[in-house]
Amino acid sequence: MMVRIHKEGQKILLGLVVILAIINLLIFYFAPSILWMVGVVSFVFFVAVLQFFRNPVREILTTDDNLIYAPADGKIVVIEETEETEYFNDRRLQVSIFMSPTNVHVNRNPISGTVNYFKYHPGKYMVAWHPKSSTENERTTVVIGNREGEILLRQIAGALAKRIVNYLEEGDTVEQGTDMGFIKFGSRVDLFLPLDAKLQIKMGQKVKGNKTIIAQL
Repeated sequence: MMVRIHKEGQKILLGLVVILAIINLLIFYFAPSILWMVGVVSFVFFVAVLQFFRNPVREILTTDDNLIYAPADGKIVVIEETEETEYFNDRRLQVSIFMSPTNVHVNRNPISGTVNYFKYHPGKYMVAWHPKSSTENERTTVVIGNREGEILLRQIAGALAKRIVNYLEEGDTVEQGTDMGFIKFGSRVDLFLPLDAKLQIKMGQKVKGNKTIIAQL
């Protein structure tokens, strides 16, 4: 599997290289005896940040308007029927994916269709698994619809993830599996599906964007 570095991380990584290089040069001139230790720590830190911004190439084998693919890597932490009050104003199936710092942080379009709704909400930075994070944290809400129906996605910032990026606008036509955004340093993505959607996942399951089928419409 080919792995790329996401564009959201390129400037951060370049800046980090410059900072670490300056630190190591200063250590070389003023404390050369500990240069090896600082060099090892610098390398480990850089690799840790680098993995946050990896963007593996994942092609969808079967594109299908009936299938909802995982929009993010992570762990299923919520499967429940709930009242969705921002757009649908009715009962929906909520599926939440928690993205840990070690997961790929790219968010992908789970279905093809048209962006019927988009809104950014400023907010708090509670831990992503907090029950109120879905409605009180910084977040974006996107609704994508096609001939099979509409689904709502919500990118939610957490205690660490304080930078949500979303590339979509209302009226855009999107293709299943393409990048829709990025949450820096992990967090959570909620899906709100029709009640008659046939779920293909279970609580605690680890999922991968573009690879795991969440449900069938």
